[in-house]
Amino acid sequence: MSKAPITVQSEVTAPLTKTVQEQEFEEKRLQDMLLLIETMFLREETTVKLVVECLYDIGSVNLINKKVRRRPLNRLAKYIARFSKPIFRILAWRWFMKNCPTLLVNWLHGKVSKF
Repeated sequence: MSKAPITVQSEVTAPLTKTVQEQEFEEKRLQDMLLLIETMFLREETTVKLVVECLYDIGSVNLINKKVRRRPLNRLAKYIARFSKPIFRILAWRWFMKNCPTLLVNWLHGKVSKF
């Protein structure tokens, strides 16, 4: 005597869609968060610039060591990298303020949208 497998039929529920009010509320809160992050970065401008400068120092040395193998050229490239740091700092700050708040808000929104 063989037993047939028991199958349980479950009700498949589709996820609820957002209402117009919920979508508008979410968009408003995302704009608020963008404004808060931009304000935080402006208030902490010196800190952000120092972090970017540290990343430049580490990244430039690592990149030069990886790409330039000959010792005399390696030293010259490191000198040029130190000399160009003020220009990089200005360009990096502009890029950071233009792109980073939006990137951060989108990343955070993606984290809470998975629920």
